[in-house]
Amino acid sequence: MSSAQAQALARLAGSATIEKIAEHAWRIRKAAPADGIAPYCEKEHIDYAFVPEGRRFADLKLLAMDMDSTLITIECIDELGELAGCKSEIAAITAQAMRGELDYPQSLRKRVGLLAGLPESALATVYEERLRLTPGADELLAACRRHDIRVLLVSGGFSFFTERLKARLGIHFTLSNRLEINAGRLTGKLLGDIVDAEAKAAKFTAVMQELGARREESVAIGDGANDLKMMALAGLSVAFHAKPVVRAQAGCAISWSGLDAVVRLYE
Repeated sequence: MSSAQAQALARLAGSATIEKIAEHAWRIRKAAPADGIAPYCEKEHIDYAFVPEGRRFADLKLLAMDMDSTLITIECIDELGELAGCKSEIAAITAQAMRGELDYPQSLRKRVGLLAGLPESALATVYEERLRLTPGADELLAACRRHDIRVLLVSGGFSFFTERLKARLGIHFTLSNRLEINAGRLTGKLLGDIVDAEAKAAKFTAVMQELGARREESVAIGDGANDLKMMALAGLSVAFHAKPVVRAQAGCAISWSGLDAVVRLYE
């Protein structure tokens, strides 16, 4: 945001202390909640959060995030659906699941079933030609490397993508679903247990225990209803370009900025 916008928000928050912390980011100290802040930020497309003084990014031990539409810009299953000729059907089920209107395991089985017969090579096509990191992802991951913060990537999507991103980006832990493939084609079935909200939360808890981390030393980022149980366990939960049900329950929401904005939430 601009200097003028920062000053306007400082006035609304009853503060005279503003600091520029990045090209388009400002910190307003001793800010008080006020009714005019949310409507002003919505109108101006500004992300904001009230964060306790002294919270440092370097003090984190774990950063956990979702993959589809969070770390990356696409929903991989929707792109596979397009290659299979059923993107609209799959996308409609995906949207319902992310809004919390459908049981996630049931919705995933329905969507994967529509991919039956798709060549295995379609997975590589999506990864190589369509998958892009979300703006700010590189900066966020670089900050994690600088401060030796472990990264957990959890996804209701597929291990074909999470494992490649893990190797490429230096991610420490992953959890995702495995597609069954037979004779070079997807069978429309999954192998093993489905990664749902409970599985994401359980993996988060297990990694926290492994790292010996306290709750306040963690942050979790997600966009869909199946991220909420994991997000509730973190010291800070961030709804990233998320559905309304997620924004309503998260500690803060990032709706206009990139993933690097997560770093700006801390000192």
